[in-house]
Amino acid sequence: MPMEWRDWYDALAKPSWTPAPATIGLIWSILYPVILVTFGWVFLRAASGRLPWTVALPFALNLAANLLFTPIQFRLRNLPLAAADILVVLTTIPWMMAAVWRHHPWVALAQLPYLAWVAIATVLQLAITAWNR
Repeated sequence: MPMEWRDWYDALAKPSWTPAPATIGLIWSILYPVILVTFGWVFLRAASGRLPWTVALPFALNLAANLLFTPIQFRLRNLPLAAADILVVLTTIPWMMAAVWRHHPWVALAQLPYLAWVAIATVLQLAITAWNR
């Protein structure tokens, strides 16, 4: 019988500053509504022709990479691929912010907490990946 994802994650070597899983869940429960509203705004505006699809592209790439992280990390348990994925998430956030700024600066500014959290999560993921080769 395979090890449960939580037991697997708990057994990994992690930095001392690693947030508790409950803290990580709380942070995402705050960020996901912001993501839903802002990404939804961008996608609806692009679909209605009021925003170029080139603005929506980094949002779409970010969303896809964000949604893929959990299955890669916890189902596949592939730390290097999860590290590559979170780097995509991280690098698309400034791209999203720059792309949308001229059209809807509030959407760009609303990404700042997301950017801050993903930057921390990326450093954490890279450390976990390096420490568990």
